[in-house]
Amino acid sequence: MKVRFWGVRGSIACPGPDTVQFGGNTACLELRFGETGRLIIIDAGSGIRTLGDYLMQNDLPKGPINTEIFLTHTHWDHIMGFPFFTPLYIPGTKLRVYGPVTHEEDTLDTIIGELLCYRYFPVMHSELAAEIEYCQLNECEMDLGDGITLKTKFLNHSILCLGYRFEYKGKVFCTAYDTEPFRNLFPSDPDSPDYDPIIAEEGEKAAKEETERLLDFFRGADLLIHDSQYTVEEYLSSKKGWGHSSFEDAINAAHKAEVKKVILFHHDICRTDKELISLEKYYRELMKNKSDLEIVVAKEGMEFEL
Repeated sequence: MKVRFWGVRGSIACPGPDTVQFGGNTACLELRFGETGRLIIIDAGSGIRTLGDYLMQNDLPKGPINTEIFLTHTHWDHIMGFPFFTPLYIPGTKLRVYGPVTHEEDTLDTIIGELLCYRYFPVMHSELAAEIEYCQLNECEMDLGDGITLKTKFLNHSILCLGYRFEYKGKVFCTAYDTEPFRNLFPSDPDSPDYDPIIAEEGEKAAKEETERLLDFFRGADLLIHDSQYTVEEYLSSKKGWGHSSFEDAINAAHKAEVKKVILFHHDICRTDKELISLEKYYRELMKNKSDLEIVVAKEGMEFEL
């Protein structure tokens, strides 16, 4: 199993002199399996444009592109690159797009289809040359063929967002994009006028149960990519409820779940190369004598082989 990053930012693409080293494109990941190099793409942020160009040069000469895109959710930064994915315009391309159902009435094909209409883009979805199939997902387990199995888990975000766990030949790869720690949303202070001891207890229980389920989902992964948009100070001061984690949250979860390597991901648009280098150094030093967990800050073009 090979992993390559094509986009590592959150919120919106942020090119410029302060993001050259780690990259400014939003989420897109390439997975390759086995000797055949079967391709699976996770998320269609702005990074999928350059991935598409790569596929045109390296995969298309070997035959029509036949692949799958697993969307973690349909927020703009995770789908904005879809209309610029060149294989969509090439006859013979076959594409299966998977993603979570939402709390709204619109289906996955409707949400993605609206990106390609004359109001927003010069090409209609119906004019694409590729053959596209849309598949909506809930929490599930799937046999993807070729010895690849997939498990999904809902994360804690402002819309339904899925974590993916791929297992192949004894190796485990997990994603946890766009999530924050589960917490009790009900008043727990007895002096609060809205305090209800039963509801408060149930809220604490629910948060604990979901946290344990998520840790079990990560358990023993060889590689975990985890949202780390904020520092703990940023999160606690003003970012609670925004659907993203801190560096500390991501590292703590990976450590508890006995993950071998955690990739810190979904960088804030204001996070400079200099800051990311400093943060990576700081957390590596912090955990050096406490855990065998390997800590890496995600960077465009970075590759790993499991």
